Amino acid sequence: MKAKFIMNRRDALKAGCGAALAVAGWGTSSWADGATAPKMSESMKNLDKAVRLLFDEYVRDPSICLGPDGTYYLTGTTSGQNCIRLWKSKDLVQWDKLNFEWRYGDSPWHQNYKAKGCPLWAPEVHYKKGTFWLTYSMPTYTGEFKDSGSGLLKSTTGKAEGPYIDVSPNERIGDEIDASLFEDDDGSVYFVWHCGKIRKMKPDMSGPAELGRKLKIAVPDPDPTHHSNLCVKIHGPNSFDHIGYEGVFLLKIADTYVLTASDHWDGKYTCWAATSKNIYGPYSARYPAIPYGGHNMFFRDKVGQWWSTVFNGPVFEKPAILPVTIEANGQIALREEK
Repeated sequence: MKAKFIMNRRDALKAGCGAALAVAGWGTSSWADGATAPKMSESMKNLDKAVRLLFDEYVRDPSICLGPDGTYYLTGTTSGQNCIRLWKSKDLVQWDKLNFEWRYGDSPWHQNYKAKGCPLWAPEVHYKKGTFWLTYSMPTYTGEFKDSGSGLLKSTTGKAEGPYIDVSPNERIGDEIDASLFEDDDGSVYFVWHCGKIRKMKPDMSGPAELGRKLKIAVPDPDPTHHSNLCVKIHGPNSFDHIGYEGVFLLKIADTYVLTASDHWDGKYTCWAATSKNIYGPYSARYPAIPYGGHNMFFRDKVGQWWSTVFNGPVFEKPAILPVTIEANGQIALREEK
């Protein structure tokens, strides 16, 4: 099947809103100091064959987590884009939709988004601190990216089906879209979102413990073919020290933090990666890790093997997974399944 490559959500909603990179003053030099970062794995040439479709239904930005009962749970941006839905599976093969929907609108900070009929984007499901959590996002209600918002829901029963309460009902936790959670070895949990922003949460997860900050890479990447037009609008015309412009995800291998996010590469909505020994960075030079793997996330299965979610390429806006390995230097490669 010939792969289809799609625009990110904002490109689709705001086609033409970003100035052309060349006009905006982007440089034309090659990837700065690219030798210091891993290269895209040669195994990615077999990407199409390795993608495993989970079920035939519209789901973008799929997120999967393994619950304490050995059940996998899946969510993502669904048809209609106005609520959070959940699926479950015991084996990553057979999936069943749960009788669950969560719609935003009850919390005070939701009201401007509700009045404008904004969609709900890119929820993620996580199991931490003995219960389930759902992150969620709404895009701007004014046309300005800064007026987007992200929040966090907590299951009050410890079950994926909830019910859920909004952790921060009076104000958004993130000032943009695409929220995720990361738990460090010491139990500290961080709310990460958008283009590489991060806030540490309070120990009881009742809200953020600090102001947000932006994670940066130490080696700028000024190559215009590595960036979406939206990078100019989000980061500015001369800023090249970002991991991406949306779809951030953070994980840890041994003592190394691996930061991923979405940007363009060779015309594809791609997952980029960089590493650091400090959670706040600076992060290494980035590299294109998974072609058309933009806005993915990573999870471990019951035997500890890594997988990446995918919704682009041969599956096109349907939930899929990809078997991968992740090394401590940030190298992401396809895992050969026996």
